Amino acid sequence: MTSIGATFGINTYSFTQTMRASECLHYLADQGVREVEQMLFPGHLWVSDEGAELAAVRRALDDTGIRLTSVNTSNVELNITAASAEMREVSLGLNERFIEMAAVLGAPALILGPGKANPLFPLSREVLEGHFFSSLDRLMAVALDHGIEIYLENMPFAFVPDAKGMMDLLARYGEDRLKICYDVTNGWFIGEDPVEGLRTVAPRLGLMHLSDTTRATYKHDPIGAGDMDFSAFPQVLSECGYQKSCVLEVISRTPNVDFPASVDQLKHLGY
Repeated sequence: MTSIGATFGINTYSFTQTMRASECLHYLADQGVREVEQMLFPGHLWVSDEGAELAAVRRALDDTGIRLTSVNTSNVELNITAASAEMREVSLGLNERFIEMAAVLGAPALILGPGKANPLFPLSREVLEGHFFSSLDRLMAVALDHGIEIYLENMPFAFVPDAKGMMDLLARYGEDRLKICYDVTNGWFIGEDPVEGLRTVAPRLGLMHLSDTTRATYKHDPIGAGDMDFSAFPQVLSECGYQKSCVLEVISRTPNVDFPASVDQLKHLGY
């Protein structure tokens, strides 16, 4: 079977329910992977895994030579713009711990979900932005203390899901050190042209996520399983001056098959 190889960074979401993070890193290294976006997920690697498990992940990184692009988590479960102060507090407290873990592991950045509005009866945009800015004030202070960058990700369920909306929001916040992780799949699903989305966020582009989906059903499928066109991305990334690896965020029950197959599909397109 074709190995995954070193062309792309690999997000570990697909392994969160079957492998501990340290085991997963060794597996990916055996597949030729050199860069990983480490998911923080209960049973894989979580805030309660202090001491031995966190040290095991640190050793696995040292032993394999894998470099972390970032740490990420299941942002659908968190909400830094929730109406209740209690939910915001839980979400912020966890994100503060994620930043601390990123520093221990040597990851340069945390992927942050912008927060969500109730789809049935949303808070006003003014209130949502207020909660968001207050949350950023708190998280930026922790991130700066630990030398970690924050990459805000475009997410279909976020109160600001599109590229221009995110750029405008960050311009109003006024912090140049905040960057964006642009997920082309999320952009495609909401009806955005992800090529134009990349161009829009280029001044703040910290990382790019790749997977496939249709516009009818939200997925992070293997490349070729949806209806996206990936052919233009290498050129637009070059235009944007992006020099990092793209991160494959395929979410699959059969990652041993779907990651190598996705890499093969993308290599045919010049990645």
